[in-house]
Amino acid sequence: MAQNAESGKELPRVEAFEALYGLGCRPRHGEVIMVAGRSGTQKSGFALYWAAMMNLPTLYFSADMSAFTASSRLASMATGDSTEMVEAGMAAGGRHRQEYLTALAGSGITFAFGSPITWKAVDEELESFVELWDAFPQLIVFDNLMDFDSAESDYTVQMAVMSGLTELARATGATVIVLHHASDKSWEAKSDPWAPPSRDQIKSGLSEKPELSLSVALDPTSLEYRVAVIKQRMGPCDPTAKRYASMRCHPETTRFSRLERLTPLASASQPWSPTKVLEDNRSINL
Repeated sequence: MAQNAESGKELPRVEAFEALYGLGCRPRHGEVIMVAGRSGTQKSGFALYWAAMMNLPTLYFSADMSAFTASSRLASMATGDSTEMVEAGMAAGGRHRQEYLTALAGSGITFAFGSPITWKAVDEELESFVELWDAFPQLIVFDNLMDFDSAESDYTVQMAVMSGLTELARATGATVIVLHHASDKSWEAKSDPWAPPSRDQIKSGLSEKPELSLSVALDPTSLEYRVAVIKQRMGPCDPTAKRYASMRCHPETTRFSRLERLTPLASASQPWSPTKVLEDNRSINL
C-alpha cells in the first residue's frame, strides 16, 4: 500500500465535469478507463477535451482522427475559435497561423496517428516518449479499441487488447483511456438514441474489464451531453445508465461546460418566474 499510494490518487478535476463527480465518479491514476458510446456522440472530442484540460504528460494514439483534425480541435479549445476559423487561419499563414501555434505550445499531448494501432507501434512510441522526457506518460489514450490491428470485430482479439492495456497501465503507472463503441442496432438505440447506452449495449461486453467505464450520449437538438457511470470498481455505478450527469457540449470549439437551465420556480406568494439553476446530478424532465 505504501509503495502504490501515489499511483491510486485521483486525477486532476475538470470544472466542466462537476456533475459527473457529483455522481461519485472518481477517476484515478493508474486505472484503465473506458469511454463508450454510439456513433457520432463526440467520444473523441470528450476524450481529447479531458486530456487537454488535465494537461498531464500524455501519449494519444489517434487512429480515428487525422493529424489536422486533432490539432485543429486542440487549437480551437485553447483559443475559443471554431475549427473552421482555425483551418482558415492556418491556411492564411502569417500572424493568424503563429497565434494558433503559440496557443498549442503549452500542450502536454504527444500524438501518434498510425492506423491500425499495433503493439509494436505502441512500444516504439513509448520508447520515443521516454527518450524525450525521461519518464513514462501519465496518461495514454487509445482512440479507439476497434482500431487495434485485427480487432475490428474479433472478440478474442479485443479481449487480448484489453488485457494488454491493463498490463500497460500496471507496468507504466499511467492512466489508460480507451474509446469503444456501443450498439446502434439495439431497441434502446432506436427508441431513445440520445440516452447513454447501458452496460449490456457496449459491444462485446468489454465495459466490464476496466476499473471505470463511462457511457456517453449527445442530444443534437439541445447539445446536452450525458455521461453515465456504468462500471466503477471503487465507487457507485448504474449499469442501466438511467442515472447520468449532464453537461453542455460545444462541438464547434470541442469544449464542454457545466449545464445550466431555465427552470420555473413557484411559491405561495410569488407567481411562476424563470430562474437560472444548475442542473441536478441526476437526469430530470422539464
